[in-house]
Amino acid sequence: MTVTGPASVAPVEGKLGVLCVGLGAVTSTLIAGVELARRGMAEPIGSLTQLGTIRLGTRTENRVPLIRDFVSLAELDDLVFGAWDVFPDDAYVSASRAGVLDAGRHLEAIGPALRAVRPMPAAFDPAYVKRLDGPNVKDGIHKRAMLEAIRADIESFDGIPSCNAAYA
Repeated sequence: MTVTGPASVAPVEGKLGVLCVGLGAVTSTLIAGVELARRGMAEPIGSLTQLGTIRLGTRTENRVPLIRDFVSLAELDDLVFGAWDVFPDDAYVSASRAGVLDAGRHLEAIGPALRAVRPMPAAFDPAYVKRLDGPNVKDGIHKRAMLEAIRADIESFDGIPSCNAAYA
């Protein structure tokens, strides 16, 4: 294979849907962190795309731009979140129960955005997870039907099922 020159990458435009399996402690903390960073209330610690750098050339050239300035990536403001979970709790309730973030300092400031993220019914088979049972599950016993329902969720996700207040 012969490479004739640098590849052309179209600039990013539009929203980027981030769909997560589960809306528990990890996912609700991720969403809360992004919401806080959007508002300038927190740094996106741990985000390679937001704080990481890339070295260009040799070390002595000292060319190390931020990755986000070097590659066309979706901005934090362009991310829209969705999730599937066996429990119907929104991201605010999940984050509150997880206890990872301070309610007064973190959660209240972004409460409307977190409350807008409500999980879609999960594809769930209790045969695989014996100690978990929740009411927010897809109807149907057959795995193929659950797969098709997940596919429909993905195809219809626009990031604004109930998130109009959060992302308007």
